[in-house]
Amino acid sequence: MNATNRVQLTGNLGNDPEIKTFENGKLAKFSMATKEEYTTRSGEKASDTQWHFVIAWGKVAERVEADFKKGSFVSIEGKLVTRNYTDKNGQKKYVTEVVANDAVLNQKSA
Repeated sequence: MNATNRVQLTGNLGNDPEIKTFENGKLAKFSMATKEEYTTRSGEKASDTQWHFVIAWGKVAERVEADFKKGSFVSIEGKLVTRNYTDKNGQKKYVTEVVANDAVLNQKSA
């Protein structure tokens, strides 16, 4: 069986993208929120907001830099990547990010 690591998210940017420029291109980093609204068993309306950390490289990062800003309503497609590092206190930390291979600015529906 062939398993695929594919993520699609639509939501709002929590901050302006952070852009870094390297010899081989650009990197864009930003957070985005997705919100799910539902009705509880007791009939009350409720919502759940999840925060996602996204990075994009190259042409996708250039599009993010040009078009995205805090609050933008966007769609991204990519894959989940988990990495680890050791912090300044010697503690091992894990980070899960979405590495975007496509990112588009959406128009909010009325």
